[in-house]
Amino acid sequence: MATPFILIVFCLITSPPSASSSSSTHHNDYITLNEGSSLSVERPDHVLISPNAIFTAGFYPVGENAYSFAIWFTEPSCSNCRTVVWMANRDAPINGRNSKLSLLKTGNLILTDAGKSVVWASNTFSLSSSSLQLYDTGNLVLITTTNRVILWQSFDAPTDTLLPLQPLNRDSLLVSSRSLTNFSSGFYKLAFDDDNVLRLVYDGPEVSSAFWPAHWLLSREAGRSSYNSSRIALLDAFGNFTSSDNFTFFSADYGVQLQRRLTLDFDGNLRLYSRENENGSWVISWQAFAQPCKIHAACGPNSVCKYVPSFGRKCSCLPGYKIKNPADCL
Repeated sequence: MATPFILIVFCLITSPPSASSSSSTHHNDYITLNEGSSLSVERPDHVLISPNAIFTAGFYPVGENAYSFAIWFTEPSCSNCRTVVWMANRDAPINGRNSKLSLLKTGNLILTDAGKSVVWASNTFSLSSSSLQLYDTGNLVLITTTNRVILWQSFDAPTDTLLPLQPLNRDSLLVSSRSLTNFSSGFYKLAFDDDNVLRLVYDGPEVSSAFWPAHWLLSREAGRSSYNSSRIALLDAFGNFTSSDNFTFFSADYGVQLQRRLTLDFDGNLRLYSRENENGSWVISWQAFAQPCKIHAACGPNSVCKYVPSFGRKCSCLPGYKIKNPADCL
């Protein structure tokens, strides 16, 4: 009786999961993309799923016949209500036909469009075999299969969101989206400046200005220190954010292990969101600005921002100007 059982187990281990076809294989509780394999934009089932099933990586629709390779919270599963936490090609969407994410045998991970042009690449090389895995933390990792050396990871190249245990350092920054529905790079950035201070900056087409901490305050007056040159900030799983410039905050629900994300929203406000489970709604548990009119360019040029508690930010044009779009007056 023992022999058939061994054969059944062997088949289960060596056979790829039917949902992922031949593009990925199951390995140590990970859905893994191996060398020489690819994920196709035309296959909704071509996704990588973290072992805890909290995160999914795959092709995310960003417009009509336009996609980005992204990471999102798996639940809720409806395509128009997913919470995206990372994108590879936010400013260069790919076609909905014949586009692929491929792991080459050279160890380079590439995203190609319908015309086979490379839209994004990890720019990595390895003589050893490698694989792509999505970790429980939401970190997408390209790693060698033998000595487990990390060649590339999404945690090193955030877009507009930090996840717990994902560091922000001197080589990375957060960049907001343009709007709720436009995921391309916006005008707000969170990064360490040359004085080692973590700042929010409005970097518009005509003007750039730092506005958090308040630009008229010296670092020490804002409770920041410029003496630590390590330039690293981190959010933990309990809701505590600490930065090397002495800035720290605790979420309103600190101490409880919830799903969390720190996002630089399109309106320029840095917010910490949390929820109890996959089906719960995201709740703001901390934000940099309670009054949105203090955010630079909150209403665009030639306009006035008014804060109405029951409504929030309300924009109006200066005399002699009219609304061009919801953000600008000309």
